[in-house]
Amino acid sequence: MTTTPQNTLPEASPVDFDAYGESGGWARKPAAGDDGAFVRAPYPFQGRITADGEFPAEPNRYVIYASYACPWAHRQLIVRELKGLQDVIGVAIVDPVRDARGWAFRSGPDLTLDPYNGFTLLRQAYDATEPGYPGHISVPVLWDTKSKRIVSNNFPDISIDLGHQFNQWATNPNLDLYPEPLRADIDELNDLVYNTVNNGVYKSGFARSQAPYEKAVTALFETLDTLETRLADRTYLLGDQITEADVRLWVTLARFDAVYATHFKTNLHRLTEYPNLWDYARYLYQQPAFTNTTKFDHIKRHYFITHPHINPTRIVPIGFATDWLAPTQR
Repeated sequence: MTTTPQNTLPEASPVDFDAYGESGGWARKPAAGDDGAFVRAPYPFQGRITADGEFPAEPNRYVIYASYACPWAHRQLIVRELKGLQDVIGVAIVDPVRDARGWAFRSGPDLTLDPYNGFTLLRQAYDATEPGYPGHISVPVLWDTKSKRIVSNNFPDISIDLGHQFNQWATNPNLDLYPEPLRADIDELNDLVYNTVNNGVYKSGFARSQAPYEKAVTALFETLDTLETRLADRTYLLGDQITEADVRLWVTLARFDAVYATHFKTNLHRLTEYPNLWDYARYLYQQPAFTNTTKFDHIKRHYFITHPHINPTRIVPIGFATDWLAPTQR
């Protein structure tokens, strides 16, 4: 059984949750369409790492600003470890508890102050790139230490570039998470999983009316049912080889019972009720790149404390008893 995580706010963080702030993060009420459906903010910085472009691949040049709590950022941390880029790409981890100012760098368990720029708030990286930046402040951020600006906050591109552009310095250069022969299949599966699972849990949790909530939950569990069948006779989503698709799905599965089933009302079934998906999720978790980057305390404190429009008491539940280290059949 998991124990109750600490949910005490950092002392140096005055909090005004009810004002939601202007941080562009989920400390404010998420945007919704006219029907009450959740609308994800755009990700305007979309530079790419290339061999010889504006942002060339070089060791010790780039930094990922990330949160262990955020699934979009978690992907990058997993890929970085799978490829063996820990000595090539830097990382700085923000506090999982956001106040009205947004993501912040603080000292504490599994946190880092910003050793690259001395930022105290992630907003400063955005303002350094585009002075007076008015938009959404999100992790992950891929930062260029030479030009002192954001390369990208577009999470789908970052993990692809990490997986391909730094092979000559990687300790696991032969691992190809996005192999050419499988790209069409990976892209098709990623599109489905993004719309109904990765973003689907947010569509459920941040819906402001019944109809879009029910539409999102129905689509989410239809896809989980499909994936359950798919994983009955294969180790990974595309067969015997781990790919980008597995990383993208897994970060949502890791948070499903701990957060989404209750906090986001995605409670038709728990992950542990799907024999194949639960076995698959445990199998991945037990690989070091997944174990080392998964911090359930960060995950739970972030969601349950930072969304007062959903959880006004900000009590962090103890949660279901789950054994991620139980033996698997894979």
